[in-house]
Amino acid sequence: MAGEAKGKAEGERIAKVMARAGLCSRRDAERWIAEGRVSVDGKVLTSPAVLVTPASLVLVDGKPLTEPEPPRLWRYHKPAGLVTTHRDEKGRATIFDRLPPGLPRVITVGRLDLTSEGLLLLTNDGALARRLELPATGWLRRYKVRVHGIVEPKALERLAAGITVAGVDYGPIKARLERQQGSNAWIEMGLREGRNREIRRVLEHLGYPVTRLIRLSYGPFQLGNLERGAVEEVPRKVLAEQLGKSGAAKPRARSHADHRG
Repeated sequence: MAGEAKGKAEGERIAKVMARAGLCSRRDAERWIAEGRVSVDGKVLTSPAVLVTPASLVLVDGKPLTEPEPPRLWRYHKPAGLVTTHRDEKGRATIFDRLPPGLPRVITVGRLDLTSEGLLLLTNDGALARRLELPATGWLRRYKVRVHGIVEPKALERLAAGITVAGVDYGPIKARLERQQGSNAWIEMGLREGRNREIRRVLEHLGYPVTRLIRLSYGPFQLGNLERGAVEEVPRKVLAEQLGKSGAAKPRARSHADHRG
């Protein structure tokens, strides 16, 4: 049976159920519903404000919703030059065009820009993706960034207090000059609430245009020696240890070594 979310009927939001089945993210599920692609018990939905139970007949594009698989997570070494989306309106190659065969349908945990590279997490569970993306997890994202210019360490230190760029407030960023090589430099950076193109915008604001950006880690998950373009599943035991039985990401103790971006 289905009912309006504001009612008292038992059940779960349809978008959440679709995400847990690994079809898509909650956001995509809401879009699919708006496009008339989802029906419950023979009625085409027009709003995601619907609750469903195990007894509900949910069809997506006319096909029954499959039973959700256990959540799985993969580490992927994204090369530069690929778009992090299933379809690109400009016809550019996407990561899903280049993933190794044999993977189930996966979605990304967050995104990396076209020219960014490094660690990108993939999962078959939309609800898990959403949990890992939430700022509440407090997970550190570490990056190695190459910029053009002579970097002043003091300018990087000021980022720890946060910065406003073009009217947008960015939270604390830990940044450290790793090495200067002529007119170029490598910077280590880390953030806990990354926004779209945050690192590029902040560094360009300081006068250091980014020429290469590599994500080294996302929370406890590391890029390590994973080869470019390769995918490796996170062992389920490790995933369970990091997320716990509730599925909530475990908070990490912060230290002076933490960096995220």
